[in-house]
Amino acid sequence: MTLRTARRSSLVEQVIDQLKNEIAAGDWAVGAKIPPEPVLVETLGVGRNTVREAVRALTHAGLLEGRQGDGTYVRATSELSGAVRRRLEAAELVEILEVRRGLEVEAARLAASRRTAADAAEIARALARRDATWASGDHAEFVEADLAFHQAVVEATHNQVLIELYRDFGVALRASIGAAGTLLEHADIPHDTIASAIEAGDAEAAAHATHACLDRILESTKPIPDAPPRDAEAVHA
Repeated sequence: MTLRTARRSSLVEQVIDQLKNEIAAGDWAVGAKIPPEPVLVETLGVGRNTVREAVRALTHAGLLEGRQGDGTYVRATSELSGAVRRRLEAAELVEILEVRRGLEVEAARLAASRRTAADAAEIARALARRDATWASGDHAEFVEADLAFHQAVVEATHNQVLIELYRDFGVALRASIGAAGTLLEHADIPHDTIASAIEAGDAEAAAHATHACLDRILESTKPIPDAPPRDAEAVHA
């Protein structure tokens, strides 16, 4: 850990900032338990009340989650991520996918115009991993690999706002995708056309391929209309 003794000015704010830095840097990953209170007190050089107030503030912001009798866990990487995650937990799957489509289509368009050779190589590696995890049948790993592929595309836009927004959205999206059997049933949709278009620098083709990919998934989530009663069919025969 990179925690250090806090200065005596606004201790709670300093502790909040340091805990947020640990989370943002990935030292405390989403889903991981943070160090217990006594360890934080000793490492930061502050009192228990200061640590408790800082943890309470980050819990209220959605970054941390206390579990009775178990400890405190990282729930999100930022206030935005926490807010998005809370909102997505109450959203319909179709609504989530529509937002995802909007972000990823524009990301693919920008990536095709701005990608570097290193970006293209990273997208290719992410695509290979995605294909390999799908072939292995490990759905948990596939969800991670699929999101990593799209994150690599977003990184290639070099738009820091979009990168951070999608990273926060991805944290919230992970649970939704993993719990959606429909998505996994239709997740073998090839992504090579997206990668190829980006590598070729064809912005419109990249956007179209991404749009088509997510459209197929969206269609698969729509309920099938009930069949008409037999007597109604007979009347119109």
